[in-house]
Formats: sequence, C-alpha cells, structure tokens
Amino acid sequence: MELLAQERDRLLRSTTRVVGIVCALVSVVGVATSLAVPALPLVAAFACIAVMVGALVAFGWNGSTWWTAATVVSGLGAVAILTTSVAPDDRGVIASALVPLAGGGLASLLMAQRGHRAGLGLAAGAGVVSLALMSWASGAVLSAPVSGVLLGWVLIAVIAVWISRSIPRVARRIYSIGTAHRAERQASETEAQRRQGARLLHDTVLATLTLLAHSGVGVSEHAMREQAAEDARLLRHLRLGATPQPQQSGDYSLTRTEESPLGQTLESVKQRFGRMGLEVAWHGTGQVLLPKHVLDAFLLALGECLENVRRHAGVPEAHVTIVHDEAMVRAMVTDSGVGFELDTVSAERLGFKESVVNRLREVGGDARLFSAPGAGTTVVLEAPR
Repeated sequence: MELLAQERDRLLRSTTRVVGIVCALVSVVGVATSLAVPALPLVAAFACIAVMVGALVAFGWNGSTWWTAATVVSGLGAVAILTTSVAPDDRGVIASALVPLAGGGLASLLMAQRGHRAGLGLAAGAGVVSLALMSWASGAVLSAPVSGVLLGWVLIAVIAVWISRSIPRVARRIYSIGTAHRAERQASETEAQRRQGARLLHDTVLATLTLLAHSGVGVSEHAMREQAAEDARLLRHLRLGATPQPQQSGDYSLTRTEESPLGQTLESVKQRFGRMGLEVAWHGTGQVLLPKHVLDAFLLALGECLENVRRHAGVPEAHVTIVHDEAMVRAMVTDSGVGFELDTVSAERLGFKESVVNRLREVGGDARLFSAPGAGTTVVLEAPR
C-alpha cells in the first residue's frame, strides 16, 4: 500500500504540473493578444508567470510545500500586476484572459495537497485572493470572470477528490484479481501434483499390488522382490518429504541430469520387463539426446504400454520400433495379442489416458492407440527432441 500511495501522489503531482502549465500558457496568449497591458507591466507579469511555470515543474518532481508557495506567490503576483496596470475600461478583458490562470493554473495545486496541511492552506488562500482580484477587476461580485474562476476551483477540487478515492479502489480490485489468480494457480498446481501422484502410484505401487493380487502369475519370485523393493524405496522417500524425479520407467531417483541419451536407457526398460516374463524386441539403432523431462515422460509412457502388453495381451513378446527425425522421436509398441474394441474401454479407466497420453502431451508430445479383437494392439508414442 505504501508503494500505491507513492504512485498516487506522483500521478497527482504530474497532473498538477500539466494542468497548471497549460492554463498559464493559455492566459499568456489571451493577455498578449488583448494589447491592453503596457509594456513594462506586461514584462513583469510574464516574468512572474515564467517563475510560476518553473515552480510547477519543480513541484511535479518532489511536491515540496516551498514550490507550492512559489507557485502561489508568482501566480497571484502576475494576476495582481495585470489587473492593476490596465485602464478601468480594459480590466474586464484582462480579467477574462486571466480566468485560465486564476481558475486553472492556481487551482491545480489542490490536486496534490493530500496530507500536506500547509500546502492545502496555501492553495485555499490562493483561491480566495484570486477570486477577490477577479471580482475587483471585473467590477462585480458575480461577474463572468469570477464565475469562471469559481467553477474552475470547484471542478479541480472534485477531480482531486475523485482521483484520490478512485486509485485505492482500483488498487483493491487489482489486489482481489491477483488473489483470485494466485488461488487459481495454486489449485492448478495442486491438481497437477495430484495427477502426478496418481500416475506415480499407478505405475509403481498399484502395478506391484496387481501382480500380488494375481499371485504373481508369469513373474518370477526374484523379479517380484526387486519390484517391491523399488516401491518400498519410493514410498520411503515420499514419507520423508522428498519429491522423486522419475529417471527411468520403474526406477525413481532423486538425482537429476540435464540430458540423457535415449539409447542408454531403453536397455534398462527391456531388462525390467524381461525379468517379469515379457521379452521386448527392439528395432532401430542410434542414440538420441533428449531433455530430461521429455525423456522421463517418454520412458514412463513406454513402460506403461509394455506393462499393458504384459497384463492384457496374452503374449510373451512385444516389439518396440524407435525412429526419429529433426523434431520428434517416435516409438511404436506392437503386440500380436488378443486386442480389443476401443469403444468398449470404460471412460473410468484412466491408466492409459493419464500415464501415457496426458503425460506426453504435457511435454509437447502425443500418443495414438490402434487395436482390434484378435489383431493385436499398436501404440504410437511421440516426444519432441
């Protein structure tokens, strides 16, 4: 709020400077074109107006009460010189020309006197004196110049009050919008963490529990023990408050690397599923460097596809073909298993959607699924390089 108050005061001082200088210059033009003021008083009055303009410029920078006093004295001095140095018949013309100066230039000081009692008193005194001078020059208390000056002071006072109250109101609305944005961002981050946790459990603990529920059919006792040990290590890290970063499918580590070669990590996936009874035949050669977060998502999605083959396809072998170009790495996972009708999969089964499709989409990739009863299943995984 302190910063807001500083910005508000700076805006009001800048507005005071602009309004005051413009109104003073308008009066200079009006007085000069009237040709009613003798040369010597005219030069003296214009000198006072020049001092007033300089004081307004300085006031716009720091808002000191001394610059307020300099503006008031020089402005009233110019009005007094011009109204007293002309013939009685020309005073009405000069008074009309001085309305912008007296009703705008001097009145503009009201806008930037919030919290400055001395400055507010000087501005109010300038208003009273300018009205008295204009009334004397025009020869009537409610003449057109007097009414113009009075209207100018009223308008400036209303604008000052409106600006002073509007800025805090706008600031409160901006703060409420910021609060809502932070709440929405926190909710989004919480949802992202929830989905990440669901994927983590789905790919590790739930997979192991599913094996146990089926009495470990097709998986050796040694492989089951290793998988359970990996899950226990992961849960221990989570209990201690760590945030595991997936390094490869089925193996979570707290260490991070900037880039990892794809060719060095696929073999670990093959070995993991080989221990569980699924032979993985790799097709394609070479190594591809991927950013760590992309590699993590790609390997985890690939591991989930192979896990689905192991569980549901009813065959002991799967084929993985890796190809890449300048922009994308693609893996095609195929099996010759039982297959299924895509339309018969319940929407409530989110394993493939979350652990494969959404995981890849979050890093700029995608996944497509093709299957038919008796014709096996093919999944195409894409990840950006």
